[in-house]
Amino acid sequence: MNNTYESPLTSRYASKEMQALFSPDKKFRTWRRLWIALAETEKELGLDITQDQIDELKKFQDDINYDVAKAREKEVRHDVMSHVYAYGVQCPSAAGIIHLGATSCFVGDNTDLIIMYEALDLIKKRLVNVIAILAKFADEYKDLPTLGFTHFQPAQPTTVGKRATLWIQDFLLDLEALEDFLQRRRLRGAKGTTGTQASFLELFDGDFEKVKLLDKTVAHKMGYDDVFPVTGQTYSRKIDSQVVNILAGIAQSATKFSNDIRLLQNLKEVEEPFEKNQIGSSAMAYKRNPMRSERIASLSRYVIADMLNPAMTVAGQWFERTLDDSANKRLSVPEGFLAIDAVLNLCANVSDGLVVYPKVIEQRLMKELPFMATENIMMDAVKKGGNRQELHEKIRVHSLEAARMVKVEGKENDLVDRIANDPVFGVTKEEILEVLKPNLYVGCATLQVTDFLENVVNPILSEEDTVETAEITV
Repeated sequence: MNNTYESPLTSRYASKEMQALFSPDKKFRTWRRLWIALAETEKELGLDITQDQIDELKKFQDDINYDVAKAREKEVRHDVMSHVYAYGVQCPSAAGIIHLGATSCFVGDNTDLIIMYEALDLIKKRLVNVIAILAKFADEYKDLPTLGFTHFQPAQPTTVGKRATLWIQDFLLDLEALEDFLQRRRLRGAKGTTGTQASFLELFDGDFEKVKLLDKTVAHKMGYDDVFPVTGQTYSRKIDSQVVNILAGIAQSATKFSNDIRLLQNLKEVEEPFEKNQIGSSAMAYKRNPMRSERIASLSRYVIADMLNPAMTVAGQWFERTLDDSANKRLSVPEGFLAIDAVLNLCANVSDGLVVYPKVIEQRLMKELPFMATENIMMDAVKKGGNRQELHEKIRVHSLEAARMVKVEGKENDLVDRIANDPVFGVTKEEILEVLKPNLYVGCATLQVTDFLENVVNPILSEEDTVETAEITV
């Protein structure tokens, strides 16, 4: 509908896979799986629940009568109890044992955790995909010298591939943080209204061992090995903060990558992909704007700012729980995931289509290289009998004048000619040009790329699965 607000995260940016994870259908189907797991476990531990009741619940676990639930919620103003009621309408014999002993957070919090873990699994695959694409790029251009920059001022040369390893390194740090978190994935379990499990202790006639077994067995049935040992009514909202921090870390790395591409595109050295019929500007038809990289930066900024939401939420919780987390959590966590999903797909798309212009790169490097080569030129002249202090002063004067010619008069850098024509150096232009081979100034850059890819990146990629990059809206 064109008269209703629609989030661009769903209409333009995030993939269908990520949208499905945070969809109502995913949430409510998971609620029903949890209710089945709870009833099965309670039956196994001796409560008066029949197999016929369990079978009835399973029959309708994916056939959700949303119309009944929606109508009921208008009456009772409670989403969980509305779905308990709707499930009971479909399963009359099991209606009395649905949600037995549980509180709303049994389905709500466990489901939120399950969805976040599955979303992180998808983010991990997208992240590995970006790393894999950039690794190929780094390997392809590991030998191509390029001007390095510090403070965005010309600095010692590096290689195009070596620069790409810096992007990869940042994303690897994000992958480490993500994997470290996922190794400790746990559910809330069955903890009761304030985390004391009082209702379940009553159901099992004071048998604490059965209560503990119920807690962990429900998690096992949902595919998880462990539960948080203690909770209030909710799992600690610190978990949400940690998750969004991981997403924000990826956003930081993606922004650094996208900013470098935007600068390189201005220098005409490297460009993001540009479609044949793509329009760069409504007014300036010649323009090739780095719009995908700009979108990476834009969406990433949103996630970095979003990091504050769960941080303030966990800091502001009172005792066993307050409800001021709910509305914020419904926005901040899903939207953080949807945005980073889009960011990583954009990063993969840009990385996979990068266009490199070696001639432009060489031209810019050669304009600056004479300044950087002066020390080598001076040393060669000293070997031929020159005076180091006199040569140093001569180079200083020639360098300043050459720089003036470039900056003030717009002429080419003529430092090589100046030195070759100065008899105090005793070197020919041909000898100087031999010193000006770019690969002599990149240090270990090429070897670093090879070593990094072989010993750090490739072992990680060999263990990980990737996922196809989702289509993006250009």
